[in-house]
This record gives sequence, C-alpha cells and structure tokens, in this order.
Amino acid sequence: MTAPTQSPATGNDVGRDPGRRSLKRVASAAAIGNFVEWFDSAAYAVMSVTIAKLFFPAESPTASLLATWAVFAGGFIARPLGAAFFGRYGDCIGRNKMLGLCVIIMSSATFAIGVLPPFAVIGVWAPILLFVFRATQGFTTGGEYTGSSSFIVEYAPEGKRAFYASVIPATVGLASVAGATVGALITFTLSTEALESWGWRIPFLLAAPLGLIGLYIRSRVDDTPVFRELEQRADKSKAPLLEAIRTCGRQIMTLFGYSITNAVAYYLMSSYMIAYMTSNLGYTPTESMVTNLVAMMVYTLACPLAALLSDRFGRRPMLLTACIGFVALTVPSFSIMPLGLGWAMLGTSVLATMVAVIGTSNVPALVEMFPSAVRSSGSAIGYTLAYVLFGGTAPFVATWLVAGTGTPLAPGFYLMGLAVVSALVVVLLFRETKHLSLSRSHVH
Repeated sequence: MTAPTQSPATGNDVGRDPGRRSLKRVASAAAIGNFVEWFDSAAYAVMSVTIAKLFFPAESPTASLLATWAVFAGGFIARPLGAAFFGRYGDCIGRNKMLGLCVIIMSSATFAIGVLPPFAVIGVWAPILLFVFRATQGFTTGGEYTGSSSFIVEYAPEGKRAFYASVIPATVGLASVAGATVGALITFTLSTEALESWGWRIPFLLAAPLGLIGLYIRSRVDDTPVFRELEQRADKSKAPLLEAIRTCGRQIMTLFGYSITNAVAYYLMSSYMIAYMTSNLGYTPTESMVTNLVAMMVYTLACPLAALLSDRFGRRPMLLTACIGFVALTVPSFSIMPLGLGWAMLGTSVLATMVAVIGTSNVPALVEMFPSAVRSSGSAIGYTLAYVLFGGTAPFVATWLVAGTGTPLAPGFYLMGLAVVSALVVVLLFRETKHLSLSRSHVH
C-alpha cells in the first residue's frame, strides 16, 4: 500500500483506501459522464419515432425507423478511434484529465443535436449532421465507460471493487430512467405539433448544464492512487496502445468475447424495446415507455446486489451465471411479452436482471485483467470493439431480423446465440481477477 498523498484538488489525504467522503466524491466523478451518455441514449430511444419522421422522411415507417437506428449505430463507428485516443490519454496523462475532456466533448455534441434543424429546413444536411454529432458522441464514449471504470476501481477498497464500481452500470440505469421519464412527460403533455416542433429537443438540450456539473465534480477529485504510483515509479508506457495489443491479446479477446452479450442485451433491453413493443407487439407508446421504465428500475436496483455477489464469489462465476441465464431465459422472456402488459414487464425485468449480473462483474474485471500501465488502452480496445460491432447494431439487427423472419422472437434467439459464445469464452479463456493487485506491471 502506498502512503497517503495530499490531494491538491480536494485538500484531503487520498491514499489507496480513501475515506468514505472521498469515495463518494470519486463515485460521483466516475458516474457523471456515464449519466450524460446514457441519458442521451434513452432520449434518442424514446424520441426515435419522432426523429425518424423529422430527419428521415420516407414512404415506409419501417424504412424511416431503420434509418434512425442506423444513425444510432453510427454513434458507435467512431468509438474505436476514441478508445485509442482516450485510452492512450488515460495511460499517459491521467485517468481524471481524460474523463474531464470526455464529458466536455460528449455534452457539447449532445447539445448540438438538440439545436439541429430537421430535414424540412436543411434537407439532406439534417441526417448527415445528426450522424456527425452521434459519431462525436461515440468518439468520447470510446474512452468514457472504461475510463470511469478504471477510475473508480483503482480507488475502491480491496474486496469491495465490484460494489463501488457498480455505480457505473447503476448510473446507466438511472440515466435511462431519467431519459425515459423526461421523454414520457414531454410526449404526454405536448401536442404532436409541439413535440415535432421543439419538444423532442428538450432532453438533448439538458446535456449542457449536466456537462458543466460533471466537469466541476471531476475537477475536484485527484487522480487515482494507482496512476500516481505509476508517475512516482516513472513506469508509464510511452506507447500503451501498442504495448496492450502486443502483450495483452488474450485479455482483449476475452473481454470482447463476453462483452458482446453484455452489449446486445443492454441495448435490446433499453434502446430497442420501446419501438419493438409499439411496432411489433401492438402496445401503445405509453405502455411501452412504462414497461421500459420498470425494466430500467429493476436493472438499477439489481446492480449493487449483483456486485456484492461478485465481490464474494468472483467475476468468473457471475459472468458464467449471466451467460447461462441468457441462454435459458431470453426466449421465454420474449415469448411472454405479447400476453399482456404485466407479462411484458416481467419479461423485460428478467432480461434487466441478467444484464445487471453480467455488467457488474464486467466493470471490475475489465480493469483488473490489465496491468496498470496499459489499463485504459487495453480495456478500451476489447470493450469498445464489442459495443461497436454488436451493441450499436443491436436495434438495427433486431428490427431487420423481425422484418425478415416474421417472428417477434428473432431478437431473443440472436441474444441466446451470443450468450452461448460468451459462455464458452468465459469457460476457456477467463482467469479469475478478483484477487489481483491493481498496481502490478506484469500481464496476468
């Protein structure tokens, strides 16, 4: 354990085991960027039908919705560039400075979407600029989630890493609930004309004040004890991205292999489900939004509980439990959704619980499996590739599968197949990380 270091930002002694007050501040700093990002994703999902009409006018509503989801996926295209840039930034300059830059760029791009004129005003430039701003968001997201994960895990006390890190996925759930609630209030209180004129912009415009709050919180927290130790030892890598690829290939592929299920499950549960219930199962928009809200609340509440189990039993057993759960319960969950609103809530809540189980072990594991000098770069590569190739395309692929096969169960079979792959990866490649030192400089 390193000796406590006086923090110039906070004036508090911040060592490997900071006080409770410091940990709360650290948790807030780690979580704020994720809140902005997933608040935007929830707003985009809730407003997807309106955005489709305003930015992608077409004869077929399905074609417009597919175009909207294609732009949603486009937000993931720039993630690999962001992962490389911010991963290197976090390993060379510092975790906290990287997170401050992330929240500034992310909130600015989200605000820009909120002031973007529709197709009727600027023509084809409307969808093009929407794509550009989504790509800018994706660029920052490439470093945000894994960067904030490293930040909170490197501060967390031994034996409680998953519990403290659960603030990351739990904040995602809270942001989704907040985004869905704001979207629902706007939808229910405004006329169709007002909603399409200016109402849909409100959730995106909220990004500016949220970003300023996030920047303020992050500026008041010093960098992690692990990174400060790297600086003291002069052990920082000059080319962390290349070193991570050269020395941590198994870890990167392992993280990718089980994160594909995490990514697809989350985006099916959150971003896709509202449009799916409305377009394919015949529920009203109100019923779909309420169901989504219930599922995200279940997810948020399940995160700290699942994290406690991860700290007790380890990452590997919990990751495998989640994969088996998706294999066994995904198709039954989709099968009961058309039976009535209560059944739809139950089906989505089962999926939400499984997402919480895999997500709360994923966060500490993606930090623990990489040596400190290349942690931001290595974790960003594996995690981001999974979300680019599978998470961002999940709503598009699910919509296409339902349209092509004619069965609303198609997305469930897709997720179940991915869970089989992830289970094999966990069994064959994953090595338990729970007890590993975060300060190590060698590859596990």
